Amino acid sequence: MGLHAATIKGDFPILDRMIDGKRLVFLDSANSTQKPRQVIEAMAEFMRNSYAPVNRSSYRLAAESNDCYERARAVTQRFINARKPHEVIFTKNATEALNLVVQSWGRANLSSEDAVLLTHMEHHANIVPWQMLQAEKGFAIRWVPLTTDGQLDLTDLDRLLVGVKAFSFTAMSNVLGTITPVRRLTDAAHAAGAIAIVDGCQYVPHHATDVSAMGADFLAFSSHKLCGPTGIGVLWAHEALLDAMPPFLGGGNMISDVRLDGFDTAELPAKFEAGTPPIIEAVGLGAAIEYLESIGMAEIRQHEMDLTVYALNLLKDRFGDDIHIYGPDNIEVRGATLSFDFRGIHPHDVSQVLDQTNVCVRAGHHCAKPLMRILGTPATTRASFYIYNDESDADALADALDSATDIFGF
Repeated sequence: MGLHAATIKGDFPILDRMIDGKRLVFLDSANSTQKPRQVIEAMAEFMRNSYAPVNRSSYRLAAESNDCYERARAVTQRFINARKPHEVIFTKNATEALNLVVQSWGRANLSSEDAVLLTHMEHHANIVPWQMLQAEKGFAIRWVPLTTDGQLDLTDLDRLLVGVKAFSFTAMSNVLGTITPVRRLTDAAHAAGAIAIVDGCQYVPHHATDVSAMGADFLAFSSHKLCGPTGIGVLWAHEALLDAMPPFLGGGNMISDVRLDGFDTAELPAKFEAGTPPIIEAVGLGAAIEYLESIGMAEIRQHEMDLTVYALNLLKDRFGDDIHIYGPDNIEVRGATLSFDFRGIHPHDVSQVLDQTNVCVRAGHHCAKPLMRILGTPATTRASFYIYNDESDADALADALDSATDIFGF
């Protein structure tokens, strides 16, 4: 039957907002998504009637709150087809999840004799933590380069993996929209004796995700990019890996015992959830996942493919060589994220002009400065589409770019 974006728009109260008499066209979902009333109401209802600390108190309200928190974990487990709920760790965000892997697994397993493999399209959150640990441990960092159309160049992958202990890569670029061949990469990592760490922030909100089918050892993703609240992210990993890793943060809830001469860690997942967790946010994450499941992840992917084809053709037909859109032309290997240069106008100027008609895009380096340098540009304008966007939003983007043309005298 397909996805009906006009109906879905009605679930998002903010999209009813008019600014200076003009509708809101939100094209910044690769940055953060808007929230449907189902998520807003679930969080408000929990705060009104069920909130209490979890894992600390034995009274009835606390037990009810704990049930809500753990139900969100079970929903997340189902969403990514994890084997066990305690393999799902709630973190502050996906950046913390990746830092957890680097500082816990990496600190325990890497030495100056080892190497880590990354790619040229990584977000800073999958670069800087490795560089921080590299400064201490002295291991090498290698890089998978890109092809001219913004895909991974895997020609020398086997050679790059020699001596590598961890291959950490994005499942979908937040700049290029490139969808990487995750299973091929995880298989290659394992064949070389390395673990595979997948940054799923841009992938999980848009595709059916199965960690078993991926072959990943770790998967990190965000709540706020899949219609959930900020303040909570997810790290999934195989139970055996998590059991073998030292704790990341110390404090309440992550211990089974504390003595003057040391401590013993709690069982999973508490071992990696020190302190008061994001209880309300977990409820919102669970509601967001159930909302996406009610639409259907296959339907979401198909809608975005259709809309991306429409937007690409529209922009190229209208502006020709005046617009350069980065990333693959093949819609099968790209998501609904369009980063572009437009007539040499600085991206910040483009975004400000677009804002005059309430078209919300992001301008900048998108937390991917190494990639920007490889592309030969300090910044791009990025329009990213999601479930509440349709062809009228792509039309609004094109019309707003026409306005930029008029203002800058082209």
